[in-house]
Amino acid sequence: MPPQKKRKHYNPGHIDTSKPSANPILKDHGQKYTLSVALPGSIIANSQTPELKTALAGSVTPPLETFSLINKIARSLAIFNVDEIVIYDDTPKKSDDQHPYMEKHAGLSASDIFLAKILQYLETPQYLRKSIFPMHRDLKFAGLLNPLDCPHHLRIDDDLPFREGITLLDFAKNGTLVDAGLRLRVFVPGKRIHQNTRVTVRIKKNYGEYIEGEIVPSTTPKQEVGLYWGYKVRIADSISAVFTESPYTNGYDITLGTSERGDEISSISIPEFSHMLVVFGGLAGIEYAIDNDPALEIQGSDAKELFDLWINTCPEQGSRTIRTEEAVLITLGQLRGPIKEKGII
Repeated sequence: MPPQKKRKHYNPGHIDTSKPSANPILKDHGQKYTLSVALPGSIIANSQTPELKTALAGSVTPPLETFSLINKIARSLAIFNVDEIVIYDDTPKKSDDQHPYMEKHAGLSASDIFLAKILQYLETPQYLRKSIFPMHRDLKFAGLLNPLDCPHHLRIDDDLPFREGITLLDFAKNGTLVDAGLRLRVFVPGKRIHQNTRVTVRIKKNYGEYIEGEIVPSTTPKQEVGLYWGYKVRIADSISAVFTESPYTNGYDITLGTSERGDEISSISIPEFSHMLVVFGGLAGIEYAIDNDPALEIQGSDAKELFDLWINTCPEQGSRTIRTEEAVLITLGQLRGPIKEKGII
């Protein structure tokens, strides 16, 4: 009789450390610089089914398809520590009666809104999703997606000084209760915050009946101990709004446009920066988005004038076209070294 395999026992407090990246690493210094990526919502506009839309926004083989998407945008962005994702509209501007998205998208949200929602869903820790995202047909296939498994996607017994949580309805006058995915609630003294607000909390002390915490900006884990803490999602109604509606006081101090007509990345020099923006075009390129933006005075043929650097990260490509989801993975991989070297800590 062959020897029986030993049965593995589940330990909810155990973290698998067989892979060196399994445990988040707390650094002795933070990281101040940011990386933003802009994508057109049109990358999913040509998908014919909700399954395909969901697959392109995340990372799963569509149930009724015989192929898998080569590059998974959501995981690529998380793997390369992207802080902000901007979904912009690159299509011609039309009046509401000319663009009834309920008809065009079979009852689903317009493509840019839909893509943004799926990306936000994926970024949210699993223990918060039911509270933040009500049931909706846009999320029908979201459960099929592979998780991002970012450092802030913590298990119940994971021990980190920061956690994402959601505020609870409570009658305490001297503070706020937060569900942070722990066995005990986190009590934040001194602040009363509206129910169902997502917050980042610093874990301070366990009192046995509750845990004392402090609400901090979501950028604190990265800026204090170098922990990647997920991405924010922003929607822009044009490519020019990607720049003009930047959340940073002085905007982006270096902008990169990607194109097969750009300069080879090996031939350019990236200066030191605090906030980098990398812009990708859709099937017709960034030029198409510029031609469809009435706020811009330049033509699509002069697209490089909109950016500090106009780059080609895959010269001598073997295919006539590189899809946006492929370009994201190629470009961020090529830029990883320069970003770490030139980002101002």
